[in-house]
Amino acid sequence: MMLKKMIAVALILLPCMAMAQNNNQPVMMQMRDGKIYFDNTYALNAGLKKDELFARALNWFKSSFPYPDKSINAADDQKGEISGTGVFKIITANPEGHYYWIRFTVNIVVHNATYELKAFDFYEKPIESGISNEWSKIEYRWWDFRQGQPWSAEDQALFKGLDGNMNDMLGSLETGMSK
Repeated sequence: MMLKKMIAVALILLPCMAMAQNNNQPVMMQMRDGKIYFDNTYALNAGLKKDELFARALNWFKSSFPYPDKSINAADDQKGEISGTGVFKIITANPEGHYYWIRFTVNIVVHNATYELKAFDFYEKPIESGISNEWSKIEYRWWDFRQGQPWSAEDQALFKGLDGNMNDMLGSLETGMSK
């Protein structure tokens, strides 16, 4: 009887141990219609006005991405809207030096005491020899990765890096907006 219980517990825990050994934790990202799409709304101190939040969002945007002059496509203080392009570099293989540039659209809308960030239209550009170094939509790669058909051994690092960079970016915006 005791042996049966021990075998049952071992069989239950075996998949957990295998996953921990492989370090293949699933990558979770916000999505809409199967595409990577971040849409977060934040509430702040009720006394904060739209003009102040717009200035904070604009300062954050200028300091968060390389080439701030080229990152912002539109900034309308009347509408409280800033839109532009975000860029990340994600290193996927060391010491080989492989990395990816990730480019995406960022839209921030501010109101009195609240703001919303949307990030969408993600593109990837691999930087490694033997691969086309052109921008392409990441959604096809993301779809295949989620179906267990990664395009390369670096996909796990790519998507973990993208998720980590997005979470860091969201935290940075939250800090910048609540100062």
